[in-house]
Amino acid sequence: MTLTLSSEDGTTLEWVKSSYSSNDGPACVEVAATPGTVHVRDSKCTDDSPRLALGPTAWAAFASYTSAA
Repeated sequence: MTLTLSSEDGTTLEWVKSSYSSNDGPACVEVAATPGTVHVRDSKCTDDSPRLALGPTAWAAFASYTSAA
């Protein structure tokens, strides 16, 4: 997955659906990147659902763990 940086101030996030997600499956994740933070949400509940905000080190650890699984 390639992350595209959203607006500098983080007010407008450009969400990208994971290439591992499908329209039929239950595991749908979207991410949006701002300088210094990667935001993660469930693509089925985009309005007011909880989100994770990860720093670069935490995102790198998460991404390397999930790609190895």
